[in-house]
Amino acid sequence: MASGVRRITRLAAATALATTLAPVLGWTSLAYAQAPAAKPQERMVVDARELVYDKDNNTVSAVGDVQILYQGRTIEADRVVYNRQSKRVVATGNARITESNGTVITGDRFNLTDDFRDGFIDSLRVVNTDKTRFSAPRAERTDGEVFVFDKGIYTACEPCVDQPERPPFWQVRAARIIHKKAEQMIYYEDARLEFAGVPIAYIPFMSGPDATVKRKTGFLAPQFINTSALGYGLGLPYFINLAPNYDVTVTPTYLSRQGLLGQAEWRHRFVNGSYNIRAAGIFQQDQKAFLASPYGAGDDEFRGSVESSGKLYINPRWNFSWDVAAATDRFFFKNYRIRSESLTASTYLQESTSTVALNGQSADAWFDMRAYYFQPLTSSDWQKQQPIVGPVVDYNKRIHKPSMIGGELSFNVNITNLTREAASFKELPIQKSYLLTTPNALYDGCAVYQKGQCLVTGLAGSIARATAQVDWRRNFVDPIGQVWTPYASLRADVFSINPNTTKYANANVITIADASDEMFGRAMPAIGLMYRFPFIASTSWGTHILEPVAQVVARPNETSSLRVANEDAQSLVFDDTNLFEWNKFSGYDRVEGGSRANIGLRYSGTFGTDSYANLLVGQSYHLGGRNSFATGDLVNAGLNSGLDTRRSDYVAKAQLQPFKGLLLQAGGRFNETTFETQRVDASAAFNYKFLSTSVAYSRYEPQPDLGIPRRREGLSLTQSVSFAQYWSVRGSVLFDLDKYKYDRERYRDALALYTANPAGGAVPLYPNTGPFQTAGTSVGLRYQDECTIFDVSYSQSYADRQAGSTKDTRTVMFRLELRTLGEISYSQNLGSSSSGDGVASSN
Repeated sequence: MASGVRRITRLAAATALATTLAPVLGWTSLAYAQAPAAKPQERMVVDARELVYDKDNNTVSAVGDVQILYQGRTIEADRVVYNRQSKRVVATGNARITESNGTVITGDRFNLTDDFRDGFIDSLRVVNTDKTRFSAPRAERTDGEVFVFDKGIYTACEPCVDQPERPPFWQVRAARIIHKKAEQMIYYEDARLEFAGVPIAYIPFMSGPDATVKRKTGFLAPQFINTSALGYGLGLPYFINLAPNYDVTVTPTYLSRQGLLGQAEWRHRFVNGSYNIRAAGIFQQDQKAFLASPYGAGDDEFRGSVESSGKLYINPRWNFSWDVAAATDRFFFKNYRIRSESLTASTYLQESTSTVALNGQSADAWFDMRAYYFQPLTSSDWQKQQPIVGPVVDYNKRIHKPSMIGGELSFNVNITNLTREAASFKELPIQKSYLLTTPNALYDGCAVYQKGQCLVTGLAGSIARATAQVDWRRNFVDPIGQVWTPYASLRADVFSINPNTTKYANANVITIADASDEMFGRAMPAIGLMYRFPFIASTSWGTHILEPVAQVVARPNETSSLRVANEDAQSLVFDDTNLFEWNKFSGYDRVEGGSRANIGLRYSGTFGTDSYANLLVGQSYHLGGRNSFATGDLVNAGLNSGLDTRRSDYVAKAQLQPFKGLLLQAGGRFNETTFETQRVDASAAFNYKFLSTSVAYSRYEPQPDLGIPRRREGLSLTQSVSFAQYWSVRGSVLFDLDKYKYDRERYRDALALYTANPAGGAVPLYPNTGPFQTAGTSVGLRYQDECTIFDVSYSQSYADRQAGSTKDTRTVMFRLELRTLGEISYSQNLGSSSSGDGVASSN
């Protein structure tokens, strides 16, 4: 009964207040039926506990849990007083306005115009929909869209739940903060940036877009740079929003040693694609900061680059894409810290790769045609030895359950064409000869250009190949569960080789390979059968599947292996992933010939919901014909692979997850007679709440026929620990466990030179080094919460001549991102720059 009376009382009060205010303010409420009907968005709805009418002061007051809804706004307060003479509305006591967009404004006292658009607010607090916050002792709103906060504070951080009065992690405190909604801009006057309430930076004036802005013309966060060759630098990007779908960013960067570096980027998005164009350039003021050609670009006054990337969707099945880059020299990107999408992600042996591609795809077919251009970024690589590849065409078509024969029928086509100016070589058994010897050795060569002492890793001239292959396979399951998979294939290749034996060291190819122009072909038919017989067992502690697998393939001998310029099948790693592959070579230039059998045993087990184990052990047998892996081509692909004997090495791979968060993996290749490890990769990864750690170990035995005379062995450790709320620390270290052997080899060679000519120099020092030599280290500290990302890291990469670096590289990187305000990042090389990046050693 009481609740019903209370509802009637609240309705009566709201009706009385609305009836009183409506004719005065020109509003129409639901309770004032005599007035003309207003638009729905202009109707005012009022709810309050009681109504007080003061005739002497000409005011109308709503008291107790007041709520007014008007034009999408909601006003709440303990008391709302309307002065009929001044036409002002004053709200006090837990006053609160909720805007139509979700923004919440609270204060001790609101003094507003009768349309609630303008007025003054005491002890203001504003919470926007994106969780950004303003506060001020007093604020004024004019024209319904300009907020002026006197002694205002802005932050994107949420208040501490336990101690809301404590300052946020960061905030901007200013004499005045002006928010102009029509401009979508926020202006700060006499501002200072505070962290945990402590001022750290003073800014007389700054401005930035508000939370509603996605794209707006203006300055972006500054960029800082400092290197020995460039000096100190400051870049100030300026973004120009030309239209909703295209824009320009111009970044002038002043470098104290080299002058003005100009950068510009154009971006354009349209209905069926997007693209961008980037350009950079500088007229160097101090060319001596860089080495002379070919070790650097110290001979060049102007240096620059042009890049573009994009993708065009022609229709739902076809698209055309590109990512191209061109620079005046190979060192420009690294010397001037130019961001480029064409760069490889690896730390060493970086290169810029330009690609143009046409791609089509359907439910059962795939087509890709593309071209490549490679530009190395260190002096150890020679541009003239890099191939220009194009076109490369790949086509695959699959037919499921073709009539008459069933199973699956697939068609594969590959066409590759490439050219290069200078032939590339690799000396056996170890690289000691170079095409350029002074002042530093560059570009691999051979002391003796003969088969067995020198490999040709790339022919100069023009090389083309076309490949077509058709495959068929089908599964049959007999009554006892055995799975039989017969298959057949037919492959044909046509080669066109036009070597260039003039200029550079190209003529040396004649003593190793047939350098005559020729066109020839080869065909490789094959038939085979795979057999699997899975045994399934269920126990109280898990489910187990044990599956013996056997495969036999019959083919004729591979032909023309010594005539083929092997470009795409130089890498061959025999392991569990290709044990049952028909063709174990990695590319099209080589094809496996002869008859072969592959056998293996698979085990997989699941133990509960989070635990499982997998194991594969197998071996390959050469049954007849010529073993393709025992016949070395121009790069000796196949030799020392573990497949070059009648019985191959054993391969194995094991994986175990005993519980969620811990994963153990190990795989390797083992000598078929002695079981000695030829190749092993092992790792352990553990992740649990605040801790993430991993250990990886690899060891590869020498492959002298491939120019790898010593064992390669490494150990890496990585770890990340969250040690407090929002805080984490990480670190990694890579050990080169074989480096000490290389140091002793260098000492032996230096000692031999000294013994032969004691007057030629000082006695070499014996390297007192152990197996645990670091190849790279990094450590970092990170703080990340809802409004801030702070990251500082230190990394060191140790000298590696094969990677084009003769000095250690030590770098400190710093990044600070304040949500909505912007990001500042900075990196600094400690000590001199590494050789190989073209920087003069005196800098």
